[in-house]
Formats: sequence, C-alpha cells, structure tokens
Amino acid sequence: MTGKKEARTVVVIGGGPAGLMAAETIAAQGWQVDVYDAMPSVGRKFLLAGKGGMNLTHSEPQAAFVQRYGNRRAEIAALLQDFGAEDVRHWAQELGIATFIGSSGRVFPTDMKAAPLLRAWLHRMRECGVRFHMRHRWIGWKDGALLFSSADGERRVQADVAVLALGGGSWARLGSDAAWVPLLQQQQVEVTPLQPANCGFDVGWSEHFRQHHAGQPLTSVIAHVKDTMGNPVSRQGQFVVTEGGVEGSLIYALSAPLRDLIAAEGQAVLHLDLAPGKSQQRVNSEVLHPRGSRSWSSHLQGRLGLDGVKTALLRECLPAEYFQQPELLAQAVKALPVVLRAPRPIDEAISSAGGITFAAMNEHLMLRALPGVFCAGEMLDWEAPTGGYLLTACFASGRRAGVGVLEWLHR
Repeated sequence: MTGKKEARTVVVIGGGPAGLMAAETIAAQGWQVDVYDAMPSVGRKFLLAGKGGMNLTHSEPQAAFVQRYGNRRAEIAALLQDFGAEDVRHWAQELGIATFIGSSGRVFPTDMKAAPLLRAWLHRMRECGVRFHMRHRWIGWKDGALLFSSADGERRVQADVAVLALGGGSWARLGSDAAWVPLLQQQQVEVTPLQPANCGFDVGWSEHFRQHHAGQPLTSVIAHVKDTMGNPVSRQGQFVVTEGGVEGSLIYALSAPLRDLIAAEGQAVLHLDLAPGKSQQRVNSEVLHPRGSRSWSSHLQGRLGLDGVKTALLRECLPAEYFQQPELLAQAVKALPVVLRAPRPIDEAISSAGGITFAAMNEHLMLRALPGVFCAGEMLDWEAPTGGYLLTACFASGRRAGVGVLEWLHR
C-alpha cells in the first residue's frame, strides 16, 4: 500500500461489527480512519454473542434468507447484494478463519469461537493504519465538531466524514444504550422508537408452576400465532420456562409478531403443539385410551411421550374441567393456548427493533439531514431473528456505509 491519502479526518463511532466493517472498508483504500468507542475494548457484544458458538451467517438460499428481515426485507436485500452470506464466509476465510455449515444451516467458524476472528480482524485493520480510541463516549456535536466524554474530560474531534455505528438499545452494559436517539432527533433525523427483539415474554405463572418448573426446557414443540394482519405464523423448536414467562430460540423466532400483537391488543395468544409428528386423530386415540388408576401425568407420558413440564403446562393453562373431558384435553395437546402479557425489557433482549428510518438516509446510508454522516448496524430501523441474520446485516450495512464514505471522499 502506498502512503495515506490527502489529509482528511474519517471517524467511525462504535466498535461493533458494523463500525469495524465500515472502518476496514475505508482504510483498505488508503484513508486514515479513527475508531472511537465508549467501552474499554471493541467488539464486546460480538464476543459475548459468540460464547455459545460464533454464528456468523446462514447458508439458506438468498430468497429465503431475505425473508427473515420481515417488513425491511427490501432494504436489507439491497445491502446484501454487495455483501451477503457467501461474502461473509469469504471474508472470514481471508482472515484465516475457516467456516462450516451446521446441521441447522447456520455457519460457524471451525473452532466455534469469536475471539480468534476478532483478533485477526483487528490485526489486519491496524496494519491498514486504523487507530482505536477507547473509553470515548460520543455525546453529540459542538461548534461543528464531534464531542466525546473521556477520562480526560470533554474532547472535540473535527471530522470531514463520520460513520455512526452505535448499536440499538439492548445490552446497555456492553455499550448499546441508545443514548444516540435524542442526539439525532435534535438534528431532525427521523427515528422509529426502539423495541425489544429476539426477547422473552411475561406470562405470570402460578407460584406452584414457577417453583417446580422455572428453568426447564420444552423440546420438540410447534408454536402457532396469528400476526396483527391475521396471517398464521408457525415455527418448530424449543424454549425455556422462566420465572415469569418464556424465552429461548423458538420464542425469539416469533418475538416480532408476538410483540406487535401485545402492542395492538394488550396480549398475545401462543398456541403450542406439544406432540408434533402425531396427528390429532392419533392424539385423540391415545388420550382417550383407558388409563385405569394411572395419573394424567403417567398416562400422557406413557401414551404420547409428554414429559413432566408439558403435562404441568397443560394443567397451568387449562381449566380443571378439561381433565374431566378427555376429548377437550386431546385438542389442547395439539393447540394449547398460552397467553403472553408483555415482552421483557429491551435491555434483556438479544437485539432491538426500530431505529433510524431508511427514508432518513440515501442509498449509501448517509443521513439526508447531516451530509457527511453515515449510519450502520443495529441503529437502523430493521430487525431479524437469530441464526446469523443479525450479524450478516450488520456487516452488510457497515460495508455499504464504508463504500458510501469512499465515494463522498472522492468527490
């Protein structure tokens, strides 16, 4: 690489995947980039998300992949055209990180870890001259300069161009605290209110059920819900009973329609098929089979393989008379109504929905109200389920913002 381009100040605020991707994209073309982050080190949420296995992206076909972004699929699909799932795998390979496709179609590094990938990424960025400034919290603008609070007091930084990649509103302890929302609203930037996504929900269990079953998983169930437009949505998987409700991968996959239903109607009814793979006719036959002196728990376990927590959930959610009318009980095994009262707080959520509207930005993710200021990552108004979709879109938006900065600099 030749020397740095003419002196221009390029600042990236936020050291998560989107910000780092933007910084790398710009620095790779010879521009000096300074990354500022409020935390002591970059990529903290990235590392925590990789604790159970670093899920980088997903291998499903592009047509199905983009559907995961719901109402924002058109906008995210445009970003993925430049940097999609295959590009993520190629990018990791260039960093020396081989990947594989798991049985669920999710893509992981071969060692399942996030830290080696992040170390290799940061090493390559430093070789490109990227400079990192930790413990610098962005607090807005002052006299045309970016303003940061640091251990040494307030610091002003003049920037010719800036990328904001400050995350959404979940996991504030790792830096995504949404403190940027009023700062941008003051600059006439339209921001859709942030909401929890990929979150758990409150049910309000009885004390008996909570004491005996909190922490237990329900495996092999199908969940059905109708969204606010009346369209049926179904997913199969597992979830966990919590102290006050439910959480886990199956619940996260349905969190958007469940959350929107609660907002519209005050509650959401989730119907659970506790015996997937068995027809209603088969369930009817097994439930109605004479049980003699056996308890319902033993009967349902023996005839249908329902474990203790599934039977307990039937008792928790159904009127007592259902256990006097086996026909009704059999129907409930295939469609047990569980009433969800409220989503868990946004800071507990894996991610957040809402953020800067796409109408507030041009195709390069530059804010129309603030020329020279680009945005990327979870602070934009989109959401996606877990499974690599969140991370892929963050990478793609960071790449798009970085390319936009390069075009802006070359003007």
